Amino acid sequence: MDIFGQNVFNDAVMRKRLPKATYKSLRKTIEGGLPLDPSVAETVANAMKDWAIEKGATHFTHWFQPLTGITAEKHDSFISPTMHGLVGMEFSGKELIQGEPDASSFPNGGIRATFEARGYTSWDCTSPAFLKEDAGILTLCIPTAFCSYTGEALDKKTPLLRSMQALSKQALRILRLFGNTTTTQVTSTVGAEQEYFLIDKKFYDKRLDLMLSGRTLFGAMPPKGQEMDDHYFGSLKARVAAFMHDLNIELWKLGVLAKTQHNEVAPGQFELAPIFGTTNIATDHNQLVMDSMKKVALRHDMVCLLHEKPFAGVNGSGKHNNWSMSTDDGLNLLDPGHNPHENFQFLTILCAIIKAVDDYAELLRVSAAMPGNDHRLGANEAPPAIISIFLGDQLTDILEQLQNGGITRSLQGGKMASGVETLPAFHKDSTDRNRTSPFAFTGNKFEFRMVASSQSISGPNVVLNTIFAEVFSQFADRLEQAENFDQALLELLKGTVANHKRILFDGNGYGAEWVEEAAKRGLPNITSTVDAALVLLRESTVELYKKHGVLNRTELESRYEINLERYCKQINIEALTMIDMAKHLIIPAAVKYSAQLAGSINAIKSASSAVDISVQENLLIDLCSTLTSFRSNLDALEKDIQGSASVPDDAYAKGVYYRDVVFRGMKALRTDGDKLETMIDAELWPLPTYAQMLYML
Repeated sequence: MDIFGQNVFNDAVMRKRLPKATYKSLRKTIEGGLPLDPSVAETVANAMKDWAIEKGATHFTHWFQPLTGITAEKHDSFISPTMHGLVGMEFSGKELIQGEPDASSFPNGGIRATFEARGYTSWDCTSPAFLKEDAGILTLCIPTAFCSYTGEALDKKTPLLRSMQALSKQALRILRLFGNTTTTQVTSTVGAEQEYFLIDKKFYDKRLDLMLSGRTLFGAMPPKGQEMDDHYFGSLKARVAAFMHDLNIELWKLGVLAKTQHNEVAPGQFELAPIFGTTNIATDHNQLVMDSMKKVALRHDMVCLLHEKPFAGVNGSGKHNNWSMSTDDGLNLLDPGHNPHENFQFLTILCAIIKAVDDYAELLRVSAAMPGNDHRLGANEAPPAIISIFLGDQLTDILEQLQNGGITRSLQGGKMASGVETLPAFHKDSTDRNRTSPFAFTGNKFEFRMVASSQSISGPNVVLNTIFAEVFSQFADRLEQAENFDQALLELLKGTVANHKRILFDGNGYGAEWVEEAAKRGLPNITSTVDAALVLLRESTVELYKKHGVLNRTELESRYEINLERYCKQINIEALTMIDMAKHLIIPAAVKYSAQLAGSINAIKSASSAVDISVQENLLIDLCSTLTSFRSNLDALEKDIQGSASVPDDAYAKGVYYRDVVFRGMKALRTDGDKLETMIDAELWPLPTYAQMLYML
């Protein structure tokens, strides 16, 4: 209790340090979405400075989230010159409200030319300032939004805040229809479960691929992978437990509600889950979680890997984005209650969500599209690239009743009896869970399971907020004009279920038969980041975001360019890294081992012609044959990369080339490289193996 939030300029600190009038004015801005009174900023800045300096900070920074997907910060000291060559410690309201980083040096998709540098960061007072600790040095971090000189959003935060406003506005219209006159704000909330790998730093330092691309570009499967199912929820190794302990302390200091930690399915893989928070704060916190994981791991001579698929052949990592909505008077709008068949407000919201996910499935898929996620989606540990919704037995039954004419019951869970007299009977939920579903209802929230482990959760939640706001708007437009509300509502819900039930699927999302079934239902199956990007340019996408004031056409076009450019750059870096490793590590090891084999064969032949040396000869033949193929594929990959220069200067064409040509060449080179690993003497193999990295912690 003493640790939690000690490095956060939170509500308790503000209540203590700010004048009552200033505190009340700031709370109105935070809670009610009212414009910030400029006079408040000066007082808050002074209190924030004093608090930070008392804690030991000497610098402050506007902490923002550019379109790199990570955070950015430029540090300024509090010092200001006074007379006689001395300095004082100052921090003004203007410095709190506004900063000026170089906008053209961050991804902008053509919004800013190289010579057009000016951009602005703007204080997000809804997310508390905090002290970030690096090597014992504290810096005051002020969460901010980031925009260009011409006003376009160049960050992850601004569209998120806009989408939250849009959701609140349209959700309130739905609540008013059901007689709620007290709620003044609806806020989306998120709990982002974070999966990650830990490996020993001595192995990481010998893997150029991990250092430059975040994933292993070569690596044969070890004798044991995850097939024994013995890592999931297993006992924590002492080294990992010590890491988790220190990580929790760092996160609790920052006010991050880290709650659950455990071994995940793959060896060397783990998970951390927080308690729910307001979406923009949860987004900030998830960035702090990822940053803290990396720093704390290094203290324990380990490295935290956040790539979606750092090791081929074993489970990759993602985030489970648990999304819900809450009112400012404490109601969870996705809580169905004990008898959801009688809760028509909940059923209306549920049907709106079903319609939104069906109507905008491709946009939702775009929100999880990243180069690393292309390796994961559809594999054994991740949902497929096909968007579907799992509701469970209770809600599925209610919707079936609704479609058939009337709702009379809600299935109840009852009691679970173990058959052991000494174990207590306990309450059983009304429905099972489905871990293969991309978008699953889990009691009082929806779990969007497609999100990539390394990405900001801002993008997926911008889409969720916006598409739900749109369908709430459609429902409200229809119901507000109804002469008979009850009849109109029933017709609306029945029609929604009938028209969008294709998106509901409670079966095994990993099965090949689901791909066939989804195609029959007309559900989209976008399998790559390259094709997903095209959805951003559709006129329907532009109109959706424009209507709700979330992103304009220019901002969408910039994100299209950025996404595809990032994809090409990532594949290019990986390909060049493979070439470097092949030339300087793998080929020399194979040549050295083949020379040893040849020398051994010649020595034995010289000693005795009667000795059977077929094993050595066959091994040498196989080795040289594989090395020849490896060299051929290496040459081909180099030509593939050179060929990218002749591709038309078009973002999509470049993306298709890197996906269909360069990446294909990488897979061919890896196949031979991994085969060589299984053939070459372990003492000569230059790279740490999967067995070492996954099991030696």
